[in-house]
Amino acid sequence: MSRSALTHFLMLSNSSPRLSSLSSAGVSSSFSRVPFLRRRRFAGRELNARRFQCYCSLSVSEPSVSETPTSSVRKRIVSGVQPTGSIHLGNYLGAIKNWIDLQNAYETLFFIVDLHAITLPYETQQLAKSTRDTAAIYLACGVDTTKASVFVQSHVRAHVELMWLLSSATPIGWLNKMIQFKEKSRKAGDENVGVALLTYPVLMASDILLYQSDFVPVGEDQKQHLELTREIAQRVNNLYGGRKWKKLGGRGGTIFKVPEPLIPPSGARIMSLTDGLSKMSKSAPSDQSRINLLDPKDAIANKIKRCKTDSFPGLEFDNPERPECNNLLSIYQLISGKTKEEVAQECQDMNWGVFKNLITDALVDHLHPIQVRYEEITSDSRYLDGVLAEGAGKASEIAEATLNNVYQAMGFLRR
Repeated sequence: MSRSALTHFLMLSNSSPRLSSLSSAGVSSSFSRVPFLRRRRFAGRELNARRFQCYCSLSVSEPSVSETPTSSVRKRIVSGVQPTGSIHLGNYLGAIKNWIDLQNAYETLFFIVDLHAITLPYETQQLAKSTRDTAAIYLACGVDTTKASVFVQSHVRAHVELMWLLSSATPIGWLNKMIQFKEKSRKAGDENVGVALLTYPVLMASDILLYQSDFVPVGEDQKQHLELTREIAQRVNNLYGGRKWKKLGGRGGTIFKVPEPLIPPSGARIMSLTDGLSKMSKSAPSDQSRINLLDPKDAIANKIKRCKTDSFPGLEFDNPERPECNNLLSIYQLISGKTKEEVAQECQDMNWGVFKNLITDALVDHLHPIQVRYEEITSDSRYLDGVLAEGAGKASEIAEATLNNVYQAMGFLRR
């Protein structure tokens, strides 16, 4: 959503922006129809979703992902990751790994947000390959296409159509207050910043609202972006919904659900290996600052060996004077599947040399099967193309319904 996973959204009212409350529900999307590819087209091919299931798990609270919704209609979740740069441990532990549990309890749509990748300079020759590679990593990490829809954002054109409609209802003052726009435009300079950098939060709102999402997985640092989405949804509902929409022949009521944040209790914010106060990022200049999911064993060992530590005795969580220690212990906890209490007891008397060997072995063991599955998936381009086409077809059916409602409520001539 860092703009890695659908993680940039804030909430608005008819008066002024509010960035504190997070309490409602919803979202929807659309696109030119993609042929719906039934799973029988893949029958007989042993390279299928079953082979790529990952049996890792991570509990998420408020609401808990381990609890299947009591209603026969499952709540819906959408999330995505940019295809720029290598998918790293922060993307995995903060987003993708959580999806494995979410897909078992919710209706889930996971996509590659390639349209967001062009808001800053990028390599055109690499975009398509990076998009396919990111989709393959989704599957290798355990996203099951019998439970979740996997697709490419630009393959569902309703994302862009709805963005334009939402832009007409979004005050520019709301976008000027976005922290990421301020930071990135300051670094790049006004003359080098495209309009897309300012307006991409509206596209993110479109990504969510198209699918009438109930929840959006976000990190603690990404609440502002979800708040914008919530505010846009409420504003459009107030401007065009209710009786106004009914008078135009619509069903009336709200046009969009107002989505809730879904925040994991831990792992949502993995920090850099070279600075425990900075988030692990694809855009960081040094590759030493991150563990990439496809890093070989030697590279992982070298990065952990050289990562920043401190001179305090023993190891402990939650000491504000030891951000690197807390980050590395959190990574080990999530990778090993142990509880925080178990890790604290296991590592409290360790020195850094012993712990670095421990976390290196845990990382290598955890990432190796993902890397093997990734190689299998990318070796079969027809399989991957089929998964993405099927996912786009399912997403488009949901998106079209939402987009048609928005056009009707805003008074457009029916197509």
